[in-house]
Amino acid sequence: MHDRTLRNRTLRLLEAGLSVGEASRQTGVSLSTIRRWREVPESRSPTARGCARCAPIPLSPTPADGYAQLLGLYLGDGHIVRCLKGVHLLTVYCDDSRPGLIEEAAATMARVMPASAVSRRRRNGCTEVKSLSKHRPHLFPQHGPGKKHERSIVLEPWQREIVSAHPGRFVRGLIHSDGWRGTNRVRRVLPSGVRWYEYPRYHFKNESPDILALCGEALDLLGVAWRFNNRNELSVARREAVELLDLHIGPKY
Repeated sequence: MHDRTLRNRTLRLLEAGLSVGEASRQTGVSLSTIRRWREVPESRSPTARGCARCAPIPLSPTPADGYAQLLGLYLGDGHIVRCLKGVHLLTVYCDDSRPGLIEEAAATMARVMPASAVSRRRRNGCTEVKSLSKHRPHLFPQHGPGKKHERSIVLEPWQREIVSAHPGRFVRGLIHSDGWRGTNRVRRVLPSGVRWYEYPRYHFKNESPDILALCGEALDLLGVAWRFNNRNELSVARREAVELLDLHIGPKY
């Protein structure tokens, strides 16, 4: 009888692309047993299913697009707290005036970490969307003591690969957590009189220059023109840029 740890390790080797024969040579498990495990994946433990980074050969989290969005949510306005027994709590704060964002944040958490239950807690004007797992620091190595803007925020190579493949989902997470889409009103004095102009625009505000830079890099990948509105805020205001970003975020998010 093989223990669960060996079974999970063997299945991870198969997911990494190894053949049944090579996995057998590395683990000492018979070919027939490995084939049976492969055909009955539900025999794997919830913990093994929960974190691709814990595999003997680390894999990128799946689904990658969901992870890109969850990473944006975390970097924008989320945090991780260490609880008892090495368990970590990931929390993202969502504005109660946009219930669709709350549901989408919860669904994204559930997609990326299906073995971790997602819960909600009402606060004054906002809702905490959160889930517990021992693997949060593996999936979010940017976690550390202190506020995010007081430490360096640098993506790991595997994270950069995911964000480069799904920049729209990454920006979606950032905007949903720490940005907004609104209407800008401009007053112009013309020979014919005073005119007011209105146009939609996106803002993303964050105290971390590293996170602002990551947002700008993702917008560049999307071909969306942007500029710094303030030292801690960037803006997307050109009509064609707003229309392009709407394709990834939506005009009524």
